[in-house]
Amino acid sequence: MTVSRDDAPHAIRGNTWEEMAVGSAFRTAARTVTESDVVQFVNLCGFNEPLFYDERHAAEGGYAGRLVPGALVYALGEGLVIQTHSFAGTGLAFMHMELDVRRPTFVGDTLDVVVEITAARPSSKPGRGVVTSCNTVYNERGDDVLVYTPVRLVRGRDFTA
Repeated sequence: MTVSRDDAPHAIRGNTWEEMAVGSAFRTAARTVTESDVVQFVNLCGFNEPLFYDERHAAEGGYAGRLVPGALVYALGEGLVIQTHSFAGTGLAFMHMELDVRRPTFVGDTLDVVVEITAARPSSKPGRGVVTSCNTVYNERGDDVLVYTPVRLVRGRDFTA
């Protein structure tokens, strides 16, 4: 017996907005920030600030190591969230966020993210909802290095294309 493509359910399915209960939380996998990550990001995005490529300059500012741009910390954190597949096939739009860099992140730090759902409500269009979360990026020492609060448009159970 052969199962058709249409009859085989997706192995990875994101949550609908109704499944994202206020107060629920999850933790992502972890990822170590490498020297290569910083070099590629700085070059790709034009972050040619001496703090990110001149260890001596960073040390003169009181930092004990190679700094990682906050924008890269955010991007890695959001990537870890996306890799959980929580929004796989259900995410419709990233609408807004606030971001707070709390502590420096250094090359070699290992990051993970705790996502807590802080609001979930139906949108003005049927079949969609607006979900807000507080995403806290931690280093391997348990320090919160960055917090961002994305607001996303997410499909509902009754979504129709």
